[in-house]
Amino acid sequence: MKLFRKEKAVITYDPETQYAVIRSSICTGEKAAGFKDKKTGHFTEVMLISSPADEKHFKEMYGLDSVKVEY
Repeated sequence: MKLFRKEKAVITYDPETQYAVIRSSICTGEKAAGFKDKKTGHFTEVMLISSPADEKHFKEMYGLDSVKVEY
């Protein structure tokens, strides 16, 4: 029985309408990985990036070779 952990929903990724991006704050340095809609620019956050291992895990989850970084 899990008392404190939430079940994480899997976010689907459609490369035809979305692209992978890491949003990085200039002020705090906080990074969030997710997908941005090509038409509307809406960002859907998947996970926070706190180490290079997190970025590697994000790429492996979605089969990505590289991820664009936006500030």
